[in-house]
Amino acid sequence: MSKELIVDVLPFQINPQLIQESLNRNNGRLIVSGPIQRAEIKNQNGRIYPKKILEREVAKYQQMVKERRALGELDHPDSSIINLSNASHLLTELHWQGNDVFGTIEVLSTPAGNILKELFKCGVLIGISSRGLGSTTEVGNDTVEVGDDYEILCWDMVSNPSTQGSFVRPITEAVNKTSVNEFDRRFEKIDRIVRDILTNINS
Repeated sequence: MSKELIVDVLPFQINPQLIQESLNRNNGRLIVSGPIQRAEIKNQNGRIYPKKILEREVAKYQQMVKERRALGELDHPDSSIINLSNASHLLTELHWQGNDVFGTIEVLSTPAGNILKELFKCGVLIGISSRGLGSTTEVGNDTVEVGDDYEILCWDMVSNPSTQGSFVRPITEAVNKTSVNEFDRRFEKIDRIVRDILTNINS
């Protein structure tokens, strides 16, 4: 069975009120943490990641974290290659809480990292997306299970409004006073702007 590129998006929640505190506490560096992967639960793409497979891959990935090579991109490509010119963040720590993998992430002072930092500060909806290689097997009810040959490549920060339920809104009063339709229109406009910026950076 051939391997395919497997990507999945998970909400990544950051309280905007804590962003400035993080910048002050870490000499201008933005460091955030939260759940980045989930095992044993069917996700929005109809995939299930067995915990034993994720445990193995997270254990292997710890070496990348230790060597400060656990880079991720902003708005990941459909590729298994991590593009250093688009690196936006670095995973500095991974651990388990139940069936969830939690990660600590340092936002880098790169062009893509500075864009990510400003998006966080503006309260833009952000998702974290795992990128890996592996096969899947149908297990019924529009559900597939990731195979034993799965290999984690990285975790990227992404925007994808078409993925239902993949984002949570940061805790701000402004969002509560804005209708969902109006918020989505604003988000789609921001998404187009970000994609244009990234295209110019990579060209």
